[in-house]
Amino acid sequence: LDSLLQECFGRYFRMDVKSLSELLKGTIDPTLRNEAEKKLAEVHKIIGFGPILLQVVMSNEVELPVRQAAVIYLKNMVSGSWVDREPDTPGAPVPFSVHEQDRALIRDNVVDAVVLAPDIIRIQLAVCVSQIVKHDFPGRWPQIVDKITIYLQNPDPAGWLGSLLCLYQLVKNYEYKKSEERGPLREAMNLLLPQLYGIITQLMPDESQQAVSVQKQILKIYFALTQYVLPLDLITKEVFSQWMEVLRVIAESDVPAHTLQVDEEERPQLIWWKRKKWALHTLTRLFERYGSPGSVTKEYKEFSEWYLKTFSGGILASMLKNLDQFRQKVYVSPRVMQQALNYINTSISHAHSWKLIKPHMLQIIQDIVFPLMSYSESDAELWDTDPYEYIRIKFDIFEDFVSPVTAAQTLLHSACKKRKEMLQKTMNLLLSIIQTAGTTPSQKDGALHMIGTMADILLKKPVYKEQMEKFLVEICFPEFNSPHGHLRARACWVLHYFSDVKYKNEQVLAEAFRLTVNSLLHDKEPPVKVEAAIAVQMMLSSKGESARKYLEPQIREITLELLKIIRETENDDLTSVMQKIVCTYTEQLVPVAVDICQHLVGTFAQVLESADAGDEKAITAMGLLNTMETILAVMEDRPEVHGALEPVILQAIHHIFTNSIMEFYEEAMSLSCDLTTKHISQDMWKMLEVMYTVFQRDGFDYFSDMMPALHNYITVDTKAFLSSPDYMMAMYNMSKAMLEGDPGEDPECHAAKLLEVIILQCKGMNIDQVIPIFVELVLKRLTREVKTSELRTMCIQVIIAALFYNPALLLDTLEKIQIPGMPGGVFGHFVQQWIHDTDCFIGLHDRKLCVLGLVHLMQMPDNQSVTGHAQQLVPSALLLFDGLKRAYAARNDDESSEEGDSDEEGIDSELLDSDEDEIDDEGQAYLESLQEKV
Repeated sequence: LDSLLQECFGRYFRMDVKSLSELLKGTIDPTLRNEAEKKLAEVHKIIGFGPILLQVVMSNEVELPVRQAAVIYLKNMVSGSWVDREPDTPGAPVPFSVHEQDRALIRDNVVDAVVLAPDIIRIQLAVCVSQIVKHDFPGRWPQIVDKITIYLQNPDPAGWLGSLLCLYQLVKNYEYKKSEERGPLREAMNLLLPQLYGIITQLMPDESQQAVSVQKQILKIYFALTQYVLPLDLITKEVFSQWMEVLRVIAESDVPAHTLQVDEEERPQLIWWKRKKWALHTLTRLFERYGSPGSVTKEYKEFSEWYLKTFSGGILASMLKNLDQFRQKVYVSPRVMQQALNYINTSISHAHSWKLIKPHMLQIIQDIVFPLMSYSESDAELWDTDPYEYIRIKFDIFEDFVSPVTAAQTLLHSACKKRKEMLQKTMNLLLSIIQTAGTTPSQKDGALHMIGTMADILLKKPVYKEQMEKFLVEICFPEFNSPHGHLRARACWVLHYFSDVKYKNEQVLAEAFRLTVNSLLHDKEPPVKVEAAIAVQMMLSSKGESARKYLEPQIREITLELLKIIRETENDDLTSVMQKIVCTYTEQLVPVAVDICQHLVGTFAQVLESADAGDEKAITAMGLLNTMETILAVMEDRPEVHGALEPVILQAIHHIFTNSIMEFYEEAMSLSCDLTTKHISQDMWKMLEVMYTVFQRDGFDYFSDMMPALHNYITVDTKAFLSSPDYMMAMYNMSKAMLEGDPGEDPECHAAKLLEVIILQCKGMNIDQVIPIFVELVLKRLTREVKTSELRTMCIQVIIAALFYNPALLLDTLEKIQIPGMPGGVFGHFVQQWIHDTDCFIGLHDRKLCVLGLVHLMQMPDNQSVTGHAQQLVPSALLLFDGLKRAYAARNDDESSEEGDSDEEGIDSELLDSDEDEIDDEGQAYLESLQEKV
């Protein structure tokens, strides 16, 4: 080894750039990593380490991989150790935090570091700036504003991008703060916003990558500054108008022709399209939040009316220009299309903007919405090459937030629901497309897609509602035999969306089920099977009992096919189909319930093992666990089936707990509760031990989720619970950890409840030895600050339960307990607090227990603590009886008044005339009440 490296790993470490670089280089080398990390753990606490680390990051002499290692170490240090922290527990060592001397040096140099760094390092440094701003701005670091100003004033554009990135971190820290908390930001932006405007107007004609990157960063800052609060004192109408012009020019500017040489999939990532996307994103947000009379909070009411009249024409023209390019087959990025459609969607609600858009609306539907909603070449390519990926994308809810197809659907729905004549004109157009001889399969798909999107509107209009059965028979049913897989899938999808059609002819409903089930069982294309399964679920849900007979003869076959598709596609929507089937055909599925569960557990393990376990996989896994829970619930009254399901489901629970898969703890606890509701097997007693281990390891945050299962362990088989002192101690230790830790008062209430349940459940079973430790635990908690009456009454209830269990034992216990701040006997203080809080006991159980406790007090005429409050005992009891009377009355009130079927009522009243605005009174009131609460 190089002698310098040996010196780094030796006892003496020289704190300079060269030595630290070598040490960091060691962390990249697998043979030296452990030694280097160990040494870093020792030296990072030395004063001076942080600033030297930043020098390594900034040094052009140091190799880039080492600088990367340095910046990641710095980012982790700033994120985890920037602020002074208290010890985790009293007497524990004070956790490490960066020394103020080092913090000051890092603050002084970090903006320069961001400006000078290459992109790969700049991104990590930006995280450091964000963390430092969060903790130190404006108090310890007002200079960041001056630093940024100096760079932005400099005519050399080289320093602009890095300093703007620092400003972006500052603005992001205030993005969601209320107006009154934004003082420091407003002061900073008073100085900086004019500079940003100057730079962006200067650079707009410049199409170079560098200039466009700076423009995009400025737009991101303006978006973060305005998207939640529009500071009208900072951004006056004059300033707002100037920025709107900037946004308008960028929104309608052409993207350079050379970008067309880039592969279409990669074009949205080009800086020119990103700049345009941020301009449209900002315009759409400003319109929705501040420019829409009828759906803004009162402080923006006048502004919104001014906005609508001032900007509608110019901005709508920009949006239409983008849509027109798409119409002319010129490339427009998906996000730009999505935002343009969203802007037009908001315009539909306002008379002023609707008048401008109305003449173009049918053409937009025909030339923009229709092609977007039709089966595309890229759809076909994905269907053929990877049908499972096709399914994943089509059902990805995250995709919906950014997809122009979803935006087109929303626009279509809004126009046809809100504006007169639009539904009729659109339906005429779509029906003519479907009935024209030369219509391509792709166009037919688009027309059916659009009609299905409007299903809820069509089913409320008598003129269409009457025709729907005929439409399905003549136009939808034939597509089940189409040679094109995507049209067979679309036919299923249409039946799903029209599942609420009222069939006059029962044979048509039977045929709808036959075609859909046939697609599910026998179609060769996975996307068709998935759509068919969901259609079956929706039709079953809509038609209820009358539809059961259609699936019954084939229900086992359908269930097994469904399990197979769930495993192949890992699609979350299908787990809810399975739940519907299990609930509807419980009786028929009893013989195969265990097989179904075994299959679900196997699929669950498969989903967890797949490499790219992202959010979608987690949702699917959760769906599988929920389906297991549904099966347990419907089989609850069949002990033999329930017993056979237990070992199968325990495999999944064990897998979650032993591998610490915390995102599924809630579901695993819930399943454990289901498996202990009526009977507790030997295996489930072992599971209690596992749950206790989980709690000690990482279950502190999941105690409330454990509670229902813990309650079962105590109440379902109390004898077995008391047969081992370990079970009792596990319960006590968990409650103790919660009441002595600081998990928040809600979990603490659960902990106190657990103690109360044990005492009440075990009355007459001799648990005298635990009463003193239970009582002492809650009394100690009562001596610390208690913010809510719920926690106070829960703790008092534990002591009332102990009084109910054995009054003499409780009095004896309280005499022996010495609590600081309670001179003259604990029992007296307890009685006083109890009487004082009588009105805080709510619900049936708590009030009943409180009454029983008062009865015991009335039987203690010789106790001074009781006689001191004798006059209050009967009034307290009467107060509780009055509460009980109200609680019983509330319980007996049957509030399930069936709502009538108002199918057609009010649909026409939703239509707006051309000169009418959509006013969202409820939304407005909600926003204002929310603001008051905030």
